[in-house]
Amino acid sequence: MAKTDDINTHTTAYLIKRFVPYFKKYKWVLLLDLFCATLTTLCDLVLPVIVRYLTDLGMSDLHSLTVRVILTVGALYLGLRIIDTIANYFMANIGHVMGAKIETDMRRDLFSHLQELSYSYYSNTKVGQLMSRITSDLFDVTEFAHHCPEEFYIAVLKIVVSFTILCSVNVPLTIIIFAIIPIMIFCSMQFNNKMRRAFKKSRNQLGEINAQVEDSLQGVRVVKSFANEDMEQEKFEEGNLGFLDIKKEQYKYMAAFQGTTRIFDGIMYITVVVAGALFMMNKLITPADFMAYLLFVTMLLATVRRLVEFTEQFQRGMTGIERFIEVMDEPVEIKDRPNAVVLGADGCGEVKGDINFENASFAYDDSDEYVLKNIDLHIRPGENIALVGPSGSGKTTLCNLIPRFYDVTEGRITIDGFDVRDVTTHSLRSMIGMVQQDVYLFSGSIRDNIEYGKPGASDDEIVRAAQFAGAHEFILGLADGYDTYVGERGVKLSGGQKQRISIARVFLKNPPILILDEATSALDNESERVVQESLAKLAAGRTTLTIAHRLSTIRNAQTILVLTEDGIEERGNHETLMAKGGLYSKLYHLYTDTDSGTSVGD
Repeated sequence: MAKTDDINTHTTAYLIKRFVPYFKKYKWVLLLDLFCATLTTLCDLVLPVIVRYLTDLGMSDLHSLTVRVILTVGALYLGLRIIDTIANYFMANIGHVMGAKIETDMRRDLFSHLQELSYSYYSNTKVGQLMSRITSDLFDVTEFAHHCPEEFYIAVLKIVVSFTILCSVNVPLTIIIFAIIPIMIFCSMQFNNKMRRAFKKSRNQLGEINAQVEDSLQGVRVVKSFANEDMEQEKFEEGNLGFLDIKKEQYKYMAAFQGTTRIFDGIMYITVVVAGALFMMNKLITPADFMAYLLFVTMLLATVRRLVEFTEQFQRGMTGIERFIEVMDEPVEIKDRPNAVVLGADGCGEVKGDINFENASFAYDDSDEYVLKNIDLHIRPGENIALVGPSGSGKTTLCNLIPRFYDVTEGRITIDGFDVRDVTTHSLRSMIGMVQQDVYLFSGSIRDNIEYGKPGASDDEIVRAAQFAGAHEFILGLADGYDTYVGERGVKLSGGQKQRISIARVFLKNPPILILDEATSALDNESERVVQESLAKLAAGRTTLTIAHRLSTIRNAQTILVLTEDGIEERGNHETLMAKGGLYSKLYHLYTDTDSGTSVGD
């Protein structure tokens, strides 16, 4: 999981180095933007030169200061201002669009990377934190991407050109003035890391608030059923006030940063006034040059103020980039090998669904204890296997190893003789259909959710899949039929209806391998009966693994495996295992005695 503490984990130079490649696609836009920045900067620098020229001309030879000269200079400056306006329009428009495109590219890369991360990452990560990283964290990147190169380029250009021009007028006074700038920058930057640390804490806390709000709103029915609205309000208030405290810290450092720059503003002004007046008194500088100095210093201080104002934006951008990089640096644990073959193609032939566990063991990365140890299991094509056992015995984990949601720690798993790690994950998972207890329906229509099994499927294919799943009739009974909006997570449908839609989705996918993970355990008896009929149709002719909670539902399985912490404890069909009187028999009697509506004679 990306770090969520308040420590800056990367240097600014490193973050910029990682960010710069995103400019590559837009290098010509960036160069044009910097060219326009050059034009606007030169327009700003010309004004003090013009004032100095006219003042010097008026004081040395008033007769030469004619209307023609004044109007010529005025026309020249007006022309420069027109150029400045056009350049500024480009910078404000096209430059910002470039920043928005970079933000879009980063968000695309982040979302794509999140799609590749394994189950284990999401087991340890709050979705609210990820939502914060993929949305609000990257909002500031638009401004950063546009203004960062622009603001620093303009500042450097103004300082270098001003220094050159002023050195041509009076070197000692120029050195005195410019000697203050590094001291000002050094003192201001003392607050830089503290500001960034505060910004990162702010982003992390905002992610925590997002996670808490998401958790509370998704469980709003539970909240209301227990009348715990006040408790949820207190939890939110705690996070909200924590965010306020971090904001206070953030603004304290910002105020100190700005206060430092303001006092150096005054120091620079008084220095140029006092030193310039002394130089002028000793005839080391002319009044025209003194006025030009004042204008240049005013311009330089305005530039410094812009940098100060940009500092907050800069730190927000740095924080967004850092949190972006933290996720992007999360390793993709499940990835294709260089020469991975496409299952069902590349000469592999049609997938039959022959699954073999060869001395397979699995343990999570953060644990030394094996969830599964030395599993040897051969599932023939079309065979119906049921997995039962106590909670925590590894039934779901075993099934999750087949589509490579996790990789085995030791041993291997093959499908039709191919190690699952030697085939592409896309082709592997396209051959496996899963129906789970916790049905997830996407926000959209029933048609959209069924079509998810085979994007681009025709209406006839969707209807046929729904008919096979026993969902067609209830769908037609809804007001909008297949176009009925299911609500977030399918909240507008019953559990049995959602389950049948998920089965229709798998029917449409038509995979040779099927995994049923306690698909009916959360349903009432009537819904279970209907869904079981649909599942029986779905499993026909496919290699099927069924994780059973209600043991009466898997009596007809060809092979039943009883898993414990020690591995496969028992195997055989229902009659064999019942006659044996072992763990399966005890579990069966336990469940049938306690499960209302289910009996041994079912």
